Amino acid sequence: MTGRKFAECVLLLLLFSSAPIKEQWWKVQTSGIDTNLRGVSAVWMQDAKGAPIPVVWASGSNGVILKSLDEGKTWQRLHVAGGEALDFRSIQAFNANTAYVMSSGEGDKSRIYKTTDGGETWKLQYTDNRKAFFLDAVYCISEKTCGALGDPIDAKFVLLTTMDGEQWNPFPSADLPAALPGEGAFAASGTSLIYGGQEIAFGTGGGRAARFFHSLDLGKTWTVTETPIASGTASSGIFSIAMGDDNRMFVMGGDYKEPNRPFQVAAYSLDAGKTWKLSAQQPGGYRSAIAHIDDGRWVAVGPNGEDVTTDYGVHWKHTDSLNLNAVAIMDIWTGWAVGPKGTIARFVNHTPYKIRYRQPQKNRRPVASAIAD
Repeated sequence: MTGRKFAECVLLLLLFSSAPIKEQWWKVQTSGIDTNLRGVSAVWMQDAKGAPIPVVWASGSNGVILKSLDEGKTWQRLHVAGGEALDFRSIQAFNANTAYVMSSGEGDKSRIYKTTDGGETWKLQYTDNRKAFFLDAVYCISEKTCGALGDPIDAKFVLLTTMDGEQWNPFPSADLPAALPGEGAFAASGTSLIYGGQEIAFGTGGGRAARFFHSLDLGKTWTVTETPIASGTASSGIFSIAMGDDNRMFVMGGDYKEPNRPFQVAAYSLDAGKTWKLSAQQPGGYRSAIAHIDDGRWVAVGPNGEDVTTDYGVHWKHTDSLNLNAVAIMDIWTGWAVGPKGTIARFVNHTPYKIRYRQPQKNRRPVASAIAD
């Protein structure tokens, strides 16, 4: 080898060895179960010594419900009697014992169950025999106060609520705004609805427009605005919504039949949903869920990967390439996402991930938490 060729080889080796290695934000903990996981919920509880530890619940097709009490190292398979064929697309947990789970499907395949004994038994709380009945999401603010969203029946969206954690009641259809032809909600991650106190919000698609519905008086009056999210086909629209501070709101979606199409996927509002702007830099394709990390940082997940924003949704940066459907972030160190084939991944916090502590965190880092990078 000549001296020149040797120098060129050394230079290439140095360039290759110094090239930055792409850091993953998600670490797969388990996969291979025959289920498409679409629901995930993570909550804090105290261990025997009083230290906070996360409890993680996940749900999906083929009647699968999973629970972990050791930060995702092991998972317990739970069973709903008579629900072996149900598609559990939304789950809301409060501790190791209490959780609601919602299945999606035509008529009585859409159901809401509740457990208070850690998943040993489940009580069927609501279903409907009408063929058009189809539940999309359930959202709870306490063990007794929850709301659920369903596709339109007779051109009116279905909204249910419970105030005692036992009885679910539909909102009067006369109070609900009319749906456009073909318009509906999506049950891709159980995050197309926000329900809290007097405020209700949900996103739609499948018709001529992707719209944002918003009520501040528990559904008595509504404002409905069109968003710039992809629309016009049955497979496009808003799949996930989220609320931030200072009247910030976010909608995420696209077209699930064109998952690699990185256009009209993410939008944000600075005035509580009255007006919307497309993100200047879009995520890498259709995204089914969005979750808050910290300050101006949010994460979105979808079939061709994940993205993060550090400026409240104005610009999104692609990070990973996992196929994930739903995400739950507890704090800057702790979060989980789920996807097809029983995939469960844990959020990874990298050293380069700069965090501005503008105010104290509500949840300190768990003593037992050790995330491998």
